Amino acid sequence: MGDIEVAVSTVIFALRPDRCARGTALWLPLVRRIKEPYAGRWALPGGPVRRDEDVEQAARRTLLETTALAPKYLEQLYTFGQVERAAEPVPGPRVISVVYWALVRPEEAEHGIEDENVGWHLADAPPGLAFDHATIVRYALWRLRTKMEYSRVAQAFLGDTFTLAQLREVYEVVLERTLDPANFRRQMESSGAVEPTGDYLVGGRHRPPRLYRHRETRDLADNGPLTRRQDVVGSRPTSTNPTPTNPTSGSRQTP
Repeated sequence: MGDIEVAVSTVIFALRPDRCARGTALWLPLVRRIKEPYAGRWALPGGPVRRDEDVEQAARRTLLETTALAPKYLEQLYTFGQVERAAEPVPGPRVISVVYWALVRPEEAEHGIEDENVGWHLADAPPGLAFDHATIVRYALWRLRTKMEYSRVAQAFLGDTFTLAQLREVYEVVLERTLDPANFRRQMESSGAVEPTGDYLVGGRHRPPRLYRHRETRDLADNGPLTRRQDVVGSRPTSTNPTPTNPTSGSRQTP
């Protein structure tokens, strides 16, 4: 196994202003590679897993080192382990990448590094990426949009309390469609997923909107019996043969 390495990569999503569209859009940070292969190309944050750390620890470490981001929501996405994982031959050992995805709030995103080698890009229109990281991004987008339909993952983009208008904006931006405000309110209130806090958002010129919170208190990235267990070696198992409708082929990554 000496010619096989294990690496991590992370797709991070955040809602940020889109000046061109004069609204809010879904963004992700990318890092510019400074060595071959693909020197000068943008890539997902990541790097090799050290012998003395768990895979999730490696994901958090490489994120902090490359982007200065420490997301609260971090979940294992998929293990990319195909033999041929790049559009062109890549020298060196074969690399198996364990990919995570993370969601951060706008104020968390503001604390990240932004310079000539680290930049935020529109998630649906990234620049040309190294290896086949574009495939990873497409799969992560598919996963996010699918999960929005049945889970409370939208909360990761918001604070502990929020207005229904703020929650609706998250759904509209991520799902890329306009939602009727009245229907959305009825669905949210009847679902039992959110509850009013009794407080109101102050500071506006109009009638202050009511603040809500999610009823559930378990972790957004719920790993069941593995959650917060320090005695478990490794991390959440991932499927090696997902069957989403969007492209799901793997990506070869090197540090």
